[in-house]
Order: sequence, then structure tokens, then C-alpha cells
Amino acid sequence: MLKPYELLENILQKKEKGINDNINASVLSKKYGFSEGHLRRLFSFAFKQSIASYIRSRRLAASLNDILERDFNILDIALEYGFEYEQSYIRAFKHEFGLTPGDLRKTGQIIKIKPPLHLFDENKLDDDNVFFGPDIVMVPSFFIIGKHHRIPLEHSIDIVPQIGRQFWENEREQIKGVVNPHIYIGLARNINNEEGLEYITSVQAKNMKNIPNGFYGDTFETSICAKFRYIGQHHYYDINKNLASMMDNAIINFAQNKNTKYELLNDKIHFERIDTCRYDGTYCQIEWYAPVSEKQ
Repeated sequence: MLKPYELLENILQKKEKGINDNINASVLSKKYGFSEGHLRRLFSFAFKQSIASYIRSRRLAASLNDILERDFNILDIALEYGFEYEQSYIRAFKHEFGLTPGDLRKTGQIIKIKPPLHLFDENKLDDDNVFFGPDIVMVPSFFIIGKHHRIPLEHSIDIVPQIGRQFWENEREQIKGVVNPHIYIGLARNINNEEGLEYITSVQAKNMKNIPNGFYGDTFETSICAKFRYIGQHHYYDINKNLASMMDNAIINFAQNKNTKYELLNDKIHFERIDTCRYDGTYCQIEWYAPVSEKQ
């Protein structure tokens, strides 16, 4: 089984080399031994667009030269680039570029295309794991209910995975009114508190009216956040000190980058979000969020 970086890189390279071939998610999933659904979700998680949309955009971009430089009729071009009908090609072309192939030939208008996707060295944490971000996103306010822990900061990397697993396997079922019950949220507050890191192993709740005895409720306020994405070739339970340290270092590199327009407020609050439905038996996917403010 290919490692995450190798898999994603191979998909991108195969698509560019065979731009006219009948390559789609079904073909790629069979080639790499994944279910089609898992491959679609993995690609979307990594690149923030569907694999079908990306393939269509690259085919349309490749067809531009035939439109502008060759005297082919539209139907032949449509068939050459994987469209069954002339009208389906024209509709997709107009949706992508804002004008029809015929209009482009008449006007010679300059249009914007989607360039090929690439992976870069900074996306590779090590030979097994891939890291993307940040994206700057707006996170609406939400409630969580879970178990509250105070952890010595120097031991947090070791302890957090343990208490997260304990919560997920033995404690979360006691919480009622859960939103998205397959999603784990680990929220950290007061990160630099001398008394220790406050960490809540939790799930999202509709409200905080029915907090079970021994559990804790909290609210994440609406915030503009930096969002990072991680893909690793292991189970969620196998996140260890080395992996956590690598992710922390990648986030710190962003926080210390003098060229970024945002200041990361991760020393006040941040959270990781794990959609357990995304685990396909091979790759885990984790999202990490922290509020940001624009630098003055």
C-alpha cells in the first residue's frame, strides 16, 4: 500500500500524463486498491476539491489549444477530451471559463485556467505523513460536552492521545443530544498556564442543557481560524509523540513566519477535529484549528 504522499503524487502525475485518457475516480480506486468513496474523500480532504471537478478542469484546460490553434469541430474536441456529447462539453466549458468554445474562438479572450495541483516538500512531515495548510476559515460558534483534564504542559503530547482514546471508547456514549456523533473534538485552553494545559475530550452538542455528572461543557466562540490538515498512514489511536511533535513544529513554523499576514492565537485556545468516518483502514485524516488575528 502506497504511503499518503506517494499515493497523492501518483494520482496527480497519472492524471497529467494521461490527460485525454478515460481516468476517473473509479479507475484510480481500482488501480490503488481503495474503495471509490474513500479515494474521493481522501482527495477532497487533501486538495479541497473533488477529484471529478479537478479532472474535468484539467481536461477543459488541455482542450483550449485545440479550440484556439486547430480547426477541429467542437464535437471532435469534446470526444477527444472525454465528453460524450458536444452539449455537455459546451456546458462544462462555459461553467469553467464563463464563455462557450465558439465565443472563445471569436473573441480570443484571455481566460483563467486551473493549474495542475502539486505536492511540495513542506507538505511532507516525513516519509509516511502529509501536512497541508493553513487555510484561513470562519468557524461558527459551537458547544462541546466531554471530560475536562488538566495536564502538565511538558507531558501533554504523551497524555492527550491516551485520554482521547479513553473518552472515545468508554465515555462519549453517556452524552445525549450529540451533533455529528462520529466526530471527536479535542479542545485545549490556557495552553501556557503554569498549573497545566486544560484539555477537553469531547463531542459537539446541540446545547449544554443535559451535561452528565462528571462531564464538562464549553463553547468555542465564532472565530476566524487557521486550519491545518494531516494525513497519516496509521490508525488515529497510533498518533505518538513523534507525530505530534512534527505537527506542532509545522504549526509553529507558520506562527513564526514573518511574511504571513496573520498572527496565530494558539496559545489561548485551539482544537483538533477527527471525523472517524473518514478512516479507510489505511489513512487517518485530522483537522487542527486555532483562531488568528490580522497583524497590525
